[in-house]
Amino acid sequence: MYRSRELMNISLIAVAITFALSTALAKDNEFVTIFDGKTLEGWDGDPKFWRVEDGAITGQTTKENPTRGNTFIVWKGGEPADFELELEYKIEGGNSGIQYRSFRKSKTDPWRIGGYQADFEAGDTYSGICYGEAFRGILSHRGQKTTLSLDDKGKLVRKAEKFGESAEIGKAVKKGEWNAYRIVARGYEFTQYINGVKTTVLIDNDEKARRAKGLLALQLHAGPPMKVQFRNIRLKQAN
Repeated sequence: MYRSRELMNISLIAVAITFALSTALAKDNEFVTIFDGKTLEGWDGDPKFWRVEDGAITGQTTKENPTRGNTFIVWKGGEPADFELELEYKIEGGNSGIQYRSFRKSKTDPWRIGGYQADFEAGDTYSGICYGEAFRGILSHRGQKTTLSLDDKGKLVRKAEKFGESAEIGKAVKKGEWNAYRIVARGYEFTQYINGVKTTVLIDNDEKARRAKGLLALQLHAGPPMKVQFRNIRLKQAN
């Protein structure tokens, strides 16, 4: 009888361990909220410019409080490789973006970031493009699937295939309102969406510069006074 109880207890423990492991693996494939909607816990940005307002990470410059260069608030949770990122943004004036697979540009200023950027703005041209912040400039325009590679002399070559009209895709952006941004990174292929509309695709075969993983960060642009907000930030990382 005691032997039977021991076997039963071992079986129950094995079942519990199996369930715990399967639950952990399932969570690896689920979206995780990385902003609590109340505080900047888990994020690092210059407190002169970043705060939480109305449940959103809020960056703002004014005439009296400008930033001398682009500044960022950085997620402290790691350096994602393959992932999906979903969030909502709203912008009043100026330009902003979402950095991914990015890096710190300065040893003295932790809020200077470079790398891939899902761009957006208050204007009509750049929302949805993939921009390289301190990282090769515009990488893929709106409505294009762009492949980057190096020629025999090591020079960067851009091959763009058009899949849509930039102006038509731009109609998906709601000016002055909340918009949903989605970024999908798989290997060295990056696809961006605004309000469910695909805006651009980048395939980065530039083995010299491309990045396999890196920081996530949110941008506050230098220049005229502006305000940008981010909320409902969710991240799903691949195993």
